[in-house]
Amino acid sequence: MINPIVIVDFNINSNLSKWTVLDDVVMGGQSLSSIYVNEEGHGVFKGHVSLENNGGFSSVRYQMNTVSVSGYSKCVIRLKGDGKNYQFRIKSKEEDYYSYIVKFNTNGEWQTLEIKMEEMTPWFRGRRLDMPNYPHITMESISFLIGNKKEEDFKLEIDRIEVH
Repeated sequence: MINPIVIVDFNINSNLSKWTVLDDVVMGGQSLSSIYVNEEGHGVFKGHVSLENNGGFSSVRYQMNTVSVSGYSKCVIRLKGDGKNYQFRIKSKEEDYYSYIVKFNTNGEWQTLEIKMEEMTPWFRGRRLDMPNYPHITMESISFLIGNKKEEDFKLEIDRIEVH
């Protein structure tokens, strides 16, 4: 058995310099979000999704040096949501225009999600692409996105992200 790869393990001293918020303002929308570390040492992605000016999404991305994920089959994420639906997204290469995504539901409690990488499908701007699913060879960025086609406040606490 190979050892898990820790992608992110938040703590009170976590450096957020590799995390970037990307909201629909890049397209003229008015959604607004942020990421910070709370007093318990969890990463918190929080904000408001607005539908004004054809908006409708907020996201946060973590860029990393290339991680080889050959031989691994799933992402294991410990998080606490607010009962809303989110997406977890991976890019094999940062310059890829598309992401491989999986949608997940939160229930207001701490959850450990086990996401099979082979089931992550390629998407670009809300459309599924006619390409193979995530090949799980390399990983250069991960992100979380909320875009449920409605105006809403949201809060997603992230504890740890690993590859198994």
